[in-house]
Amino acid sequence: MRPHAMQTLSIVIPIYNEAATLADLIARVRAVDIPLERELILVDDGSSDGTRDTLKAMENDPDVTVVLHDHNQGKGAALRTGFAAATGDLVIVQDADLEYDPQDYPKLLQPLLDGRADVVYGSRFAGGECHRALAYWHSQGNRFITRFSNMFTNLRLSDMETCYKVFKREIIQSVTIQENRFGFEPEITAKIARMRVTVYEVGIAYNGRSYDEGKKIGWRDGVRALYCIVKYNTWAR
Repeated sequence: MRPHAMQTLSIVIPIYNEAATLADLIARVRAVDIPLERELILVDDGSSDGTRDTLKAMENDPDVTVVLHDHNQGKGAALRTGFAAATGDLVIVQDADLEYDPQDYPKLLQPLLDGRADVVYGSRFAGGECHRALAYWHSQGNRFITRFSNMFTNLRLSDMETCYKVFKREIIQSVTIQENRFGFEPEITAKIARMRVTVYEVGIAYNGRSYDEGKKIGWRDGVRALYCIVKYNTWAR
């Protein structure tokens, strides 16, 4: 596709019990100045905290598609649903918890708009962006998992576990996602690496939450990630 020929961005937002942040996040997404029309695909993964009341108020907005899961299945399952519903030329993943700043969209999109990249990862560990000083061991775990993934994929990423991933739509819709939870990250990285597409990485800001503030990923997800790295790069190819 020619540079700057892409016209629409699908913003896929997996949601689970984010009533406190969802409306603010949607406002921030809509406020970003980007040269693309946007569609918001909101996938609620069985929330029980009032999130669905917020979604009900948005379901008739022309730029919004709301999809409801009957019960909680996990982030990977919500993304699988959201990617299938996407119609834009580009697709970006956006968490609903305000850890990631939509103001980073322009630089995440630029390598794709310039025709240099097929996939872009945002990195919390690259560049000079501001970061909340929080969770040393969590960040070290992320770095270890990323290095382990790189050994199999031969990609030189600094943050494989990042939320911010941008894809050409035809690429992400050609991938069959099997993982229902956070194993999505190493799974999709392994499958993208095998496609021999051009992957870029750009530094992003990060305002990480603590577990007391609602962070959902835990050590079991880290163990699953290591398993998925081996699985999707070797016997599940």
